[in-house]
Amino acid sequence: MVQDQIYRFYKRLQIEKAKPIKCGTFGAASLQQRYLATGDFDGNLHIWNLEAPEMPVYSVKGHKEIINTIDGIGGLGIGEGAPEIVTGSRDGTVKVWDPRQKDDPVANMEPAQGENKRDCWTVAFGNAYNQEERVVCAGYDNGDIKLFDLRNMSLRWETNIKNGVCSLEFDRKDISMNKLVATSLEGKFHVFDMRTQHPTKGFASVTEKAHKSTIWQVRHLPQNRELFLTAGGAGSLHLWKYEYPTHRSKKDSEGVEMGVAGSVSLLQNVTLSTQPVSSLDWSPDKRGLCICSSFDQTVRVLIVTKLQTI
Repeated sequence: MVQDQIYRFYKRLQIEKAKPIKCGTFGAASLQQRYLATGDFDGNLHIWNLEAPEMPVYSVKGHKEIINTIDGIGGLGIGEGAPEIVTGSRDGTVKVWDPRQKDDPVANMEPAQGENKRDCWTVAFGNAYNQEERVVCAGYDNGDIKLFDLRNMSLRWETNIKNGVCSLEFDRKDISMNKLVATSLEGKFHVFDMRTQHPTKGFASVTEKAHKSTIWQVRHLPQNRELFLTAGGAGSLHLWKYEYPTHRSKKDSEGVEMGVAGSVSLLQNVTLSTQPVSSLDWSPDKRGLCICSSFDQTVRVLIVTKLQTI
């Protein structure tokens, strides 16, 4: 059982008194492998075989400070191209790793000489619809959002939403970029239409005040990418639906194509705890089934059609 493997892995870490783990992902591993990639408080990236958790199968000192966030692509049948892992750290860098290559990252995004290093809080892969295309989006404590094109090794777009970026997610990783949701400290989220990029105005977006406190997480429903959940600092979950505009692009006064943002509507909401809901995920198999954890040290399983705890 996967639960037993994870429990044995957790007990092994307790015995060895390893550095506390901050984040983890199965995203770069196949369903058969079940390799878990983790980032810890000392800046280490490890990949673990849960069937033999005594030693990591891959280990590298990835960052100088804590690894806040991690994401994977090319595993679990999601995303074309090589299996890769992206990490974001308090040291201001975002690094992409290929577990088949030892020690050095395949891409390293860091501030230019003389620029302030900002704490990276969240990262997300996207646009992995063929063997060549792939992007990484990173969010920082000062509200910066940066989109890195891995094929061209360049910064494709950046913006600032004025508050720390807590969570980023593309509606799907394995299609041509469609939508990106960014959540923030002050209870707002932003939905960017990623299909049309204007050379100066960037991507069109819609902003919604969703919670009375920090929005810790956003997750799109795997079976319907127009629906997504946001998890709030006051212990609540909100289910949203994105409505596309009649036309997703238009020409500006100079005849250049620019995006047109849609609208969002609140479908359901529920308060589960007096503490923040810090983690959230959907079942890829059963529509509407999700799991979340909160600062009250409780894990809850929900059927989102009724938002009743089971």
